[in-house]
Amino acid sequence: MNFNKADLQKETSYKTSRSGGKGGQNVNKVSSKVELLFSIGSSALFNDDEKLLLTEKLQTRLNKDGYVQVICDEERSQYLNKEKAIERLTTLLTKALQKPKVRKPTKVSKAAKAARLDSKKRQSVKKENRKSDFGE
Repeated sequence: MNFNKADLQKETSYKTSRSGGKGGQNVNKVSSKVELLFSIGSSALFNDDEKLLLTEKLQTRLNKDGYVQVICDEERSQYLNKEKAIERLTTLLTKALQKPKVRKPTKVSKAAKAARLDSKKRQSVKKENRKSDFGE
């Protein structure tokens, strides 16, 4: 990953509004809710392949204008909400850019196969011995 929080902050825009929840009368006066908007397409931090991967993986997080939207209204101060929002965006982008490991298919070993078949054979013999002959 070739980005950090400082680089992301240069390319993000913020909208603030009054938040609901805790805070008493402060809620009615101060705009502490933060809405962070980040455009993947116009970002200089990512190359074309990374931009394609990000838009693919974050399709559900994009709004109609093509911005990734992160909303935070947990804290009472606007500054703390901005910090939390940029932190969430950073984790969101890093998780989206991670490529999963390719699974290598493996075979069951001969010893494991033999042990399984031996166990089945013992179980079969045990059940066979429980049968009683009623016909004779």
